[in-house]
Amino acid sequence: MPPIAQATTVCVVGAGPSGIVAAKALRDKGIACTVFERRARVGGLWALADGDLQASYPSLECNTSKRRTQFSDFPMPRDFPPYPHNSQMARYFDAYVDRFGFRDRIIFHTSVERATPAAGGWDVQLSTGETRHFDALVVANGHHRDPRWPDPPFPGQFGGRQMHAHDYVGPAGFEDRPVVVLGMGNSAMDIAVELSSVARPVYLASRRGAHIVPKFALGMPIDTFNTALPLPWSVKRAFFSLIVRGTIGRPEDVGLPKPDHRLGEAHPTVSQGITDRVRAGAVVPKPNIAALSGEKVRFADGSEVRADVIVYCTGYNVSFPFLDDDVLSTAGNRVALFHQVFSPDIPNLAFIGLVQPFGALMPVAEEQAAWVADHIGGAYRLPSREAMLEQIRRARGARERQFIASPRHTMEIDFYAYLRGIRRERRRGAAVRR
Repeated sequence: MPPIAQATTVCVVGAGPSGIVAAKALRDKGIACTVFERRARVGGLWALADGDLQASYPSLECNTSKRRTQFSDFPMPRDFPPYPHNSQMARYFDAYVDRFGFRDRIIFHTSVERATPAAGGWDVQLSTGETRHFDALVVANGHHRDPRWPDPPFPGQFGGRQMHAHDYVGPAGFEDRPVVVLGMGNSAMDIAVELSSVARPVYLASRRGAHIVPKFALGMPIDTFNTALPLPWSVKRAFFSLIVRGTIGRPEDVGLPKPDHRLGEAHPTVSQGITDRVRAGAVVPKPNIAALSGEKVRFADGSEVRADVIVYCTGYNVSFPFLDDDVLSTAGNRVALFHQVFSPDIPNLAFIGLVQPFGALMPVAEEQAAWVADHIGGAYRLPSREAMLEQIRRARGARERQFIASPRHTMEIDFYAYLRGIRRERRRGAAVRR
């Protein structure tokens, strides 16, 4: 597929981690870009709520260590803890923008309402009412925007409050109230642990069990043990299973549900505190919700509890409301993109950060951004549409063989294997250009 012809202007959607690293990569190649950010600051979900735009809960910490998470050319401060708090992450991203001097390319309080292919580029309609034309569109606004609720809803009516984790802003107001938290992912564990200090009691309900991975093992961040060596996944899984078992034990040993899959067949749930809170009786494990009735929540085992609030930690839908379905379909939370970055049909459209890694997102986004900048700048050429579709097919098949069927695993990648793959592709496409 030919490169973008004479691309001189690029629209970047979002100034979260993926958006700012995209802006820097484009700037480094001498490519003019404008970043549109609907909020007042950079950082995406790491920046606290801005008016009615909730991004994260106040206690949120990074679940990958700072050395694995930081950008390659901008180390995190030494005084940051091994797993930085969201406020520290927000400061880090602010400092990154100022260090490399492209804040003037970001337009805040402005969202992209619609982006339409037009005249070899894109017509971008903004929340200000203005429409601008760009040669290329880079989408970097994340995939934690559209909360996914249980579908179909649980039968019955609930008399209390039902909320999604997206709208959780902290434990204030939950004092001495019985709460049901539904989910077994990172948000569910964080919220259950935090609420257990004030709510009475906290019930943690789940459809299936999950392997709980501690943040530390043998005194080091757990992701320290994720090696870049191209070892078979079965070897890595066995190694990690031994570390996790020796550090935190099995979930069922503390009363959490037994996982119905092996470690590595689902996105890991990272929590340093959930097993302690379950052992203390502050968090009570329950099976999936079966039905709702007034102030009662009935579970799949027939037990019932009274609850004032249900917090659904049920993930997010992948959605890009500013793009028409014929530009990019997200049906079933699946996106057909070459290495999760390029559209096989629209060479001037790219996505940064649209992955769920076994590892940190930021280094992945950094590599993707450099790749996109090479393509837009003419230093790299995409393969044929047929070759891209074949890669998409193979990647989807491999994903389905490794992970349990779930909407959260449609974009799952292995950190090092994925980086090796796109680096090989960048070398191939660069050689074609010579």
